[in-house]
Amino acid sequence: MAGLADSGSNPDVDLLYDINGLAKDAPHWFDRIMEFVGEWGLLLVMVLLILGCWWTVRRRGGDDAASSVASLIWAPLAAGVAVLVNVPIRGFVERPRPFVDHEGLEVLVAGKSDYSFVSDHSTLMMAMGVGLFLANRKFGFVGVGIALLGGFCRVYMGVHYPTDVVGGFALGTAVVLLLSPLASALLTPLVKAVERSPRVGWLVRSGSAGGRGKRVAGDEGGVGTATGTEAERDLAA
Repeated sequence: MAGLADSGSNPDVDLLYDINGLAKDAPHWFDRIMEFVGEWGLLLVMVLLILGCWWTVRRRGGDDAASSVASLIWAPLAAGVAVLVNVPIRGFVERPRPFVDHEGLEVLVAGKSDYSFVSDHSTLMMAMGVGLFLANRKFGFVGVGIALLGGFCRVYMGVHYPTDVVGGFALGTAVVLLLSPLASALLTPLVKAVERSPRVGWLVRSGSAGGRGKRVAGDEGGVGTATGTEAERDLAA
């Protein structure tokens, strides 16, 4: 893999210079924004997106609330597992950061002395995006889009090759999907137990969601009773 960076004539390096070249042409203030967005901002947005999906799922309720919340819990857990899997991969490949082997790059973040392949940020964000997709399609599409933007930012910042980002996307996706059946088997019963708890059941299903179902059932019974009473009065008449 390190040999991939030995020449500037390969597509990986060419694309690196093309994307990172945008940073050279951009105003200084815009690069500072991209630095924050690529390093911390999009990760924060992803966490807020997962919380927003959880809030939506619990308010909606339904029979699938527990499985959806279990998928949401799996999203950050899978991201953590994927990063742990990446530790030996990085040590085995030992690919230097692009600015080590290539001159003229606009590096927006200093102090990156570890190896480049696979990108931790890309792995984290794609794992959370795909995990979010398993819980809710609409939120998931947004999450995957944020992960793709995050990968672009890592190359723009000059700290990763495009293949580092693609490798992170693949690793994050693989961990989420391959371990999802096991995670669901372990987490769903736990979440269902929480759902049945009178104290913390609101974490899975809001009281208003369950209340609405009960009120609707009660109203239907009331209507039926009223209709039956009116029919009896008509017969008596």
